[in-house]
Amino acid sequence: MNITQQTENKKQYLDLLLLADEQESMIDRYLERGELFVLDDNGIKAICVVTDEGDDVCELKNIAVAPESQRQGYGKKLIKYLTTHYSGRYAQMIVGTGDVPSALDFYKSCGFEYSHRIENFFTDNYDHQMVEDGVLLKDMVYLRRVL
Repeated sequence: MNITQQTENKKQYLDLLLLADEQESMIDRYLERGELFVLDDNGIKAICVVTDEGDDVCELKNIAVAPESQRQGYGKKLIKYLTTHYSGRYAQMIVGTGDVPSALDFYKSCGFEYSHRIENFFTDNYDHQMVEDGVLLKDMVYLRRVL
């Protein structure tokens, strides 16, 4: 297993990025200013984008695992790598997600805890309704982890 940072041609990973953030115009808001990491384990299994949000905070903007590789620990391995990589550079990492039990449970299992919520984020910022695990997304729930 190998995790590398990609600095060029980040859009080549758009298909995977769209698994976690299904509107390309939203991805365009952070992709170029963010750091993109690729987890390769005999093929690309997972990717993520992390941005500098100032005030000693970085944000995990997008993390996606290829459908055939989900539920095999790749997401957790990538987050473990990121927390080590950014430790010392930032005091905390935040992540925003839909108010969906599976997503919240995943991040909590990775050491994140509830921070705050932005009401109507998905309805105000996306051009279509977003549904995850049968739940219509409305608010963005932010979690944080001390690095």
